[in-house]
Amino acid sequence: MSKSIFICSNCGATSAKWIGRCPSCGEWNTYQEEIVQKIPKAGRVKPLITSTPKRLQEISHLAQTRICSKMSEFDRVAGGGLIPGSLVLIGGEPGIGKSTLVLQLALGMEGRRILYVSGEESLEQLKLRAGRLGGDHEGFYLLSETSLEQLLRQIDEFQPELLIIDSIQTLSTERIEGSPGSISQIRECATDLMRYAKENHTPVILVGHINKEGHLAGPKVLEHMVDTVLQFEGDQHHQYRILRASKNRFGSTDELGIFEMNSSGLREVTNPSELLLANRDNSLSGSAIAVCLEGQRPLLLETQALVSSAAYGTPQRSATGFDLRRLGMLLAVLEKRAGFRLSSKDVFLNMAGGLKVNDPAADLSVVAAILSSDRNQPLSQVACYTGEIGLSGEIRPVGRIETRIAEADRLGFGTIYIPANNMKSLEIKRFKIQVVPLRHLGDLLKGF
Repeated sequence: MSKSIFICSNCGATSAKWIGRCPSCGEWNTYQEEIVQKIPKAGRVKPLITSTPKRLQEISHLAQTRICSKMSEFDRVAGGGLIPGSLVLIGGEPGIGKSTLVLQLALGMEGRRILYVSGEESLEQLKLRAGRLGGDHEGFYLLSETSLEQLLRQIDEFQPELLIIDSIQTLSTERIEGSPGSISQIRECATDLMRYAKENHTPVILVGHINKEGHLAGPKVLEHMVDTVLQFEGDQHHQYRILRASKNRFGSTDELGIFEMNSSGLREVTNPSELLLANRDNSLSGSAIAVCLEGQRPLLLETQALVSSAAYGTPQRSATGFDLRRLGMLLAVLEKRAGFRLSSKDVFLNMAGGLKVNDPAADLSVVAAILSSDRNQPLSQVACYTGEIGLSGEIRPVGRIETRIAEADRLGFGTIYIPANNMKSLEIKRFKIQVVPLRHLGDLLKGF
């Protein structure tokens, strides 16, 4: 017996009819129609693991051996490597390089039996891609399959040490009615793959698509089921890619991996600051160096600003790699607290390299670049900036200030402007760089 219900793709709430706004999570247009069928008792799936309650003292702690790859950036984000029996979900925009990432990861893990399952590409296409990446080993096998039942039979016979599914949206099971990629199909297929991973102590990597809002496609419960959620981000018009963890049960979510996309695949970027500053023109105005933190890694990025008179009456505000609403706030603070009249001027902001900056410590460099462009006055070639700006114009302290200063000192900068409150318990004598404390925007304006 089957019936039609509507399921919210964001939170998983169900309804007997379609409604515009989900009463559980408040999102609009997230209800999708699904055909559900009552499964007979004989066809029900057995529970994951049969266990009995144990006291905390009775449980012995065993250090789990991680499976490391040749991609140190991936291992860093994953927490040191893959845990046997873990379920990892990698999401990203179409064409960003998810398949290249997992294929290159598998090709580099020599000495292990790896099964790469693709439901989107043929074996011939994968062969061409692997040849372009320039890797191969005896334990790497390819399989083109979209049926979950057939896939489970294959992996039961093959017994891989690592299973890669590209992508979870292409799998479907015969137990559930509906097309591949639907909410019920994704949930059921992910449940069976999680069961396989836990019972056989085999790490499973799932590749997932994202929707137009930037969230992982499918039910929200998919992110709760997996052990690790990795986001592969970047701009298709730039060569840099960022791998960050939004969930990790076996490690930190503060780590960050940076790659460079080229004709032969992904290349790990171990020193991103030098690459991001390589093409900087020091003689032009509107350029400032920001000392940011992406996860636990300090980065020095070039902040570019262009301020010009509005030619069409209404001033334009544009930001690439930076939050546009935060740019509007900083412009309002400049006008209200510092007296700069920017309401009749166009302001364009760009974080060079195609990286998206979420660190509020970039505020100080953004303001410095805007002021430099407005006054047409180039900044010092050896100066960099880090600090958050509040609504009253104060320079607020930022975290891990010593790490930021050490990175700027290592790259040869002569001066770094930091919040004055960060000077407490700071050993300046350790660094060769000159540290200039700032309390308010007025202190920064003295240099213009």
